[in-house]
Amino acid sequence: MTSNDEYVIQLLTERGYLSPDQVEAASVSMKAADETTLDVLVAGGTISEDDVLGTIADQFGLKYCHINADAINPDVTGEITAEIAKKYGVVPIVATEDSVTVALSDPMGYDAIDSLRYVLHGKDVEAVLCPLGEVKGVMEKLYQTGEAADVSTRDEIGGLEEATGDDAPVIKLATLIIVNAIKMKASDIHIEPMEKEFRVRYRIDGALRKMDSPPKRLQSAIISRIKIMSKMKISEKRVPQDGRIQINVGGRDLDLRVSSVPTNHGESIVMRVLDKSNLSLGLPQLGFLSDDQTTFERLIKLPDGVVLVTGPTGSGKTTTLYACLGQINTPDKKLITVEDPVEYQMSGINQVQVNKDVGLDFSAALRSILRQAPNIVMIGEIRDEETADIAMEAALTGHLVFSTLHTNDAPSAVTRLLDIGVKPFLVASALRAAMAQRLVRAVCEQCKEAYTPTERELKMLGSISKTVPDKMFHGAGCERCGKTGYKGRKGIFEIFKVDDTIQRLIFDHAPATLLRERAREMGMRTLREDGMLKVASGMTSLQEVLRVTMGDAD
Repeated sequence: MTSNDEYVIQLLTERGYLSPDQVEAASVSMKAADETTLDVLVAGGTISEDDVLGTIADQFGLKYCHINADAINPDVTGEITAEIAKKYGVVPIVATEDSVTVALSDPMGYDAIDSLRYVLHGKDVEAVLCPLGEVKGVMEKLYQTGEAADVSTRDEIGGLEEATGDDAPVIKLATLIIVNAIKMKASDIHIEPMEKEFRVRYRIDGALRKMDSPPKRLQSAIISRIKIMSKMKISEKRVPQDGRIQINVGGRDLDLRVSSVPTNHGESIVMRVLDKSNLSLGLPQLGFLSDDQTTFERLIKLPDGVVLVTGPTGSGKTTTLYACLGQINTPDKKLITVEDPVEYQMSGINQVQVNKDVGLDFSAALRSILRQAPNIVMIGEIRDEETADIAMEAALTGHLVFSTLHTNDAPSAVTRLLDIGVKPFLVASALRAAMAQRLVRAVCEQCKEAYTPTERELKMLGSISKTVPDKMFHGAGCERCGKTGYKGRKGIFEIFKVDDTIQRLIFDHAPATLLRERAREMGMRTLREDGMLKVASGMTSLQEVLRVTMGDAD
C-alpha cells in the first residue's frame, strides 16, 4: 500500500468501492501502531488489493497488471542494475532497443521513472503498476546473480551515478535552476559551458544576470538531464536540437521552449520561459499612454486591413499581439492564428502550428485557413513575398490581419514590404497601420527616487532636451529589484497610421524618410518622444530610453 492512504481511501469512496461507515469501522479497529485504515480494509476483505491498485493506476494514467517471474526474459536485467531496481522499487519486464517497460508498486513515487530515463541515456521508460509482493518476487528471481552485473553497468553509466544517489543531486539541481528562474520572473535561462566554468545566467527584465555556477564536473550530467526533460536525444551532441518542458511551479502551468547548440566546450542550452499569465495582460498593462491606447484600440477593431507590429527580437511583439487578440476575442468572431511555434494556448482561438517538415509553412497555412472563413487572422511573422501577398489580399477581401515584421521603426514597415516584393498598390490599399515598439525596464516602485538631470544627460538628448522635466526618477536599488533599480518592463511605442496622403506616397514608392515626415505632420510620436513622456511620468529612466532608441532618427 502507498503512504498516501487518506487520498486513496477518498478515491475508493468516491468510486463506490467503500462507504463512509466501512472506513470508520476500519479506523476504529486498527491495532498495530504501523497499521493503517487501508491495511485493515484489505486484510478484512472489505476491498480487494486488485480494486485498490486498479483505482490508483487509473488515477495516475497507468496500466494495472499481474506479473510472473517465469514469463520474463532474464536478459532484461541488462537494462537496469540490481542496485537501481532496489533503490526505485521497480523491475524491468520488457525491453526493446529504444524502450524499457518496468513494473512498480508505488505510483506515488512516479519520479523514479523520470530518474530512470536519465540513467538509461534517454530511453523511453513505460511503467505498469503491480502488487508489491509480485514486484519483490520478480526482483529476487531476476537479480539472484545480479552483483556482477551491478559492476559492469555502473561502469557503463560512468559519472552519472550521482543522479541516482539518495538525494539525486543532478536532478534536483537541474530542477532548482528552472524553479529559481521562474521565481525571479526570468524570461530566459542560459546554461553555457565555458572553458573553466559552467555558467548559468537568467535574463530578467531584458538584462542577463549571472547566477551561482554549478560545479564544472556536473556540466555533462545537468545538460543531459535538461535534454531528457525536454525530450531531446541526449546521445546527439553534434547538431542543434529543440524541445519543450512543461512544469508546474506554485500552481502555475508554464512551458519552457528549449534550444541546444553545440559549442567548443559543450552544448549551450537556452530555455525560454513562456508564462501563460502574460495572456491576461490588457493594453493598459503594456504601457500605452491614454491617447495611443485609444488610437490602437480603434485600429484593432477595424473590420479589415493589415495591422503590423514591428521591432527587433525580444521587443514584446508577440505579447502585444496576444493582448490584441484577447481584447477582440468575442463569441461572434472567428479568430485563427498561424504561428511558429504556438507559444501560448488561448481559449476560443484556433491556433495553427507551422510544420515545414510536411510542407505547412506560413503561406500554405494561411491559404488554407482563409477557407475557414475567419474574421480575424494573426500571422506570427511575415517572412517572404508569398506570405505577405496572401496577407494583403486577405485584408482586401474583408479580413482583419495582424502580423509582425523586423524593422527598426514603424514607417520602415512599408519599405520592408516593398523590398520583399509586395506590389505598392497592395501595401497602400491593405495596410492600416504599423506600430514599432521597444521594451524599457520600469523603475522599481519600492526604491524609486527623484533626481535632477545632469548636463551630460541633457546634451545626450540633443534636439528634444526641451521635453526633459526638471525632475527625473531612478531606482536606488533594493532587495525587491535585486539591487538593479528596475522591476518589470513596459513598452514605448510609435504608431504610424496610413492616410490618403501616405497611400499616395506608397503608390509612388516613396522612401521611409518621406513617410516618416508625413506621419510626424499627422502627430505621430517617435519612440524616443514616447519614452521621454514616460520618463517624465516616472515610469522609466532616461538611461533606459536612450539605450533602446539610439537609432531614432530624431
